[in-house]
Parts: sequence; C-alpha cells; structure tokens
Amino acid sequence: MIRFVSKADVPALLDIYRHYISTIVTFEYVLPGGEEFARRVDAVSQVYPYLVLEQDGRVLGYAYAHPIAERAAYGWGAELSIYLHPDAAGRGAGTRLYRVLMELLRLQGVRTVYGLVSSPNPASEGLHTAMGFRLMGVQQKAGYKNGRWIDLLWFEKAIAPYTPAPAPLVPVGRLPGEQVRAVLDSF
Repeated sequence: MIRFVSKADVPALLDIYRHYISTIVTFEYVLPGGEEFARRVDAVSQVYPYLVLEQDGRVLGYAYAHPIAERAAYGWGAELSIYLHPDAAGRGAGTRLYRVLMELLRLQGVRTVYGLVSSPNPASEGLHTAMGFRLMGVQQKAGYKNGRWIDLLWFEKAIAPYTPAPAPLVPVGRLPGEQVRAVLDSF
C-alpha cells in the first residue's frame, strides 16, 4: 500500500535512512534526530507529496518531491528523493513509489522531475533509466564523503506538456480527494 506519510512514520523512515548515512547515496554525514526529521517531513508535505510504501504494517520505503531550486521560475520542476529498506530493494518498490509520486506531481502542475544521483549508484541509475529519465549532465566532484570526491548525475523527465502561461503549482493537500485516492489505489 502506498499512502501519505504521518508523524508516526518518522521512526521507521529514520531507520531506513540510517542505512544510507555511511554510504554516498546521501551527502549527509550524520543521521538527523527525530525532531529535525519530522520538521523536514512536515515542511515538504505542505506543498509536495511525501509517500510511504507499507506492507503488512511495515514501512519498506518512502519517496518525496521538493523544489529543484528557489527562484519562482523553477516552480514547475521538482526534485525527487527515494529511500528503500534493504529488504525492499530489487522488488519493484522504487518503481511503484516513483510512479505514484510523478502522477501526483503531474496533477499538481509539475512539468519536469529531476533525479540527482551520486555516482556510482547502479540501483538508482538503473531506476531512473528504466523509468524514462534521461541523463542531462554530470556535476563532477559535487561532494566529498568517505574519503573521496563524488560525482552527481542529473537526470530529468518531462511528465506534462509545456503549455504557455502555466497555472501556479497546486499544493498536494488541495488536490481533489477522489483524484488523489485514484492515484494511490492505481499502483
């Protein structure tokens, strides 16, 4: 089942994120505390979808969107982030989460989604490629972690037409409930 995140999910999300702190998948060095993580979840959820994949009451992964950049003209683009519990890797969980996330973003008015992937990260590179993202560039030596410089791959995918004078982005909480439910139930 894919659903929106709740405050009660924060410990499970942190447990999943903990698996990535020692890797180059995230550029964070230290696992954030529960209060800080809850603040981040709440801030994202004000505008963008923050989704949880749950099976038999256990959170197996999460995905969310956030602004690609701060200036107003970037308002129709969103960066995607996804983290899976190691038990869920390679079982289609990432594809399901991304499909739901992108469909909700399309309903909100987002035109382009981006995936920023530290390299090497074969699983994430494969997910983005399989889902039709194109590699638009490499930001070389974008970060330093685990004793080395890490490149950042920039992937992009159009999810809606680029019409003139686009309407402002609709916060996810203002989307029609029946449309949201249909998206959540369809994947």
